[in-house]
Amino acid sequence: MHERVLVIGAGIAGLCTALALAPTGRDIVILERDAPPPRGDADNAFEDWTRRGVGHLRHSHAFLARLRSIIKTEHPELHAELLRAGCRELGFEGMLTDLHKQAYRPKPADRDFVVLTSRRTTLELVIRRYVERHPNVRIASETFVRKLLVQHLPEGLRVLGVSAADAAGGRDIIGDVVIDAGGRTSSGIEQLIEAGARITEESESAGILYFTRHYRLRPGASEPPRGRAPVTGDLGFLKFGVFPADNGCFSITLCVPEPELELRKAIVDPVAFDTICGRLPGLAPWVAPETAEGVSRVFGMGDLHSRWRDLAPGEEPAVLGYFAIGDNLVRTNPLYGRGCSFAAVSAYLLRDVMVSTEHAGDRLNEFQARVNEELKPYYLNMRDQDRSAIRRARQQLTPGHRTSLKGLVVKSFLEDGVNIAIRSDADLLREALRGFHMLEHPSAWLKRPDNLAKVLRYWVTGRQKKAAAYPPKAGPGRSEMLQALGISPDADMIRAGA
Repeated sequence: MHERVLVIGAGIAGLCTALALAPTGRDIVILERDAPPPRGDADNAFEDWTRRGVGHLRHSHAFLARLRSIIKTEHPELHAELLRAGCRELGFEGMLTDLHKQAYRPKPADRDFVVLTSRRTTLELVIRRYVERHPNVRIASETFVRKLLVQHLPEGLRVLGVSAADAAGGRDIIGDVVIDAGGRTSSGIEQLIEAGARITEESESAGILYFTRHYRLRPGASEPPRGRAPVTGDLGFLKFGVFPADNGCFSITLCVPEPELELRKAIVDPVAFDTICGRLPGLAPWVAPETAEGVSRVFGMGDLHSRWRDLAPGEEPAVLGYFAIGDNLVRTNPLYGRGCSFAAVSAYLLRDVMVSTEHAGDRLNEFQARVNEELKPYYLNMRDQDRSAIRRARQQLTPGHRTSLKGLVVKSFLEDGVNIAIRSDADLLREALRGFHMLEHPSAWLKRPDNLAKVLRYWVTGRQKKAAAYPPKAGPGRSEMLQALGISPDADMIRAGA
């Protein structure tokens, strides 16, 4: 079927939509509010590319195995171009602990657990240039979509196109299908609700703020070898992680709970950011002056919410000729690294639906049903973890708080059972990674009787016998860290107890 498809936004979601639909022969016009990338290489893009529509452009990014597999399978040339541009692949063997290595034997499944990592600007630059080479794809840069063009028809509310503005002025652009990949700032859904569309939504705070700084290895320096000290961790008042990137670069992201007001204010100072990293055993070797230098300011990102939208509640399509993709459909906590994968999976689900039927209502019903089946388990799992993290953060700031017996049991099961089992048994690590990489339901591995039995055996084993499986302390306590920054540890506790 010949269709003209308008895609709002040329971020990762919009580009993945083009990757999915271009091979079907449809005419695709991507309407992008920002200027095109600068000429040159990945470093030029990182330094000079301005993307007002992508607030997280210079935050840490990684493509989980689900998305990396889509790219490698559907577009092997693109996969090769990403690697040539310096993007990195981090495989299963790099995740093994010393205990794993004692009895590790490679398995074919290990090839599935690969993370593709790079600076976001590099990923987007390479994918965009690849997409632009498709003869049936055109990217209209510096074209701002002002509103959707809608019409009330007997069969329902239908989107006919968009009203846009560019250097030549305002104009209407008509399309057979409009795919809104405009991200969390898109107003498309709000416009449709105002026009009468019965779109449902649930939303709540992720409970954290995100801070990222980029670094470059010194000439002749290498990335620190993987040691026992964790390069990712959760101290309750602070979460952290290192993200290797392309061309000798890497980034570090620190996440702070919303109630930690003083820490949030301090962390935007590069000196304070590096001080924090230097006091975390897993990060200190990365930021050592002889290893790397900071090459960016500290980028902050707030207003982090989880959000789930349903455009066909009760299997009743709320609108015809319109689909939402990426953060405009589902918003996730970036801490889990699933946003890009959600967008790509949604794009390919939409491709399958559009190829299988031409009926507008059936398309939306089927698309929403498939999104619910494929993505909602991960969304709910993330939301539940966020709620638990928010509770723990508030408990740390509540003077005299005592964890309940149930809370202590759950904490012990996770720390002394699940975590120890995964760090000790390579087969259990494989099982857990399938959920992490969106290759199966996130909790499926722990529901399998054999896996649960193994975890329980580790849980009831005495701490001395499994002492080697415990990682070293991830970092100092809250009071020690805040004192190192010149912050009173009691400042936010007073507010929390007020």
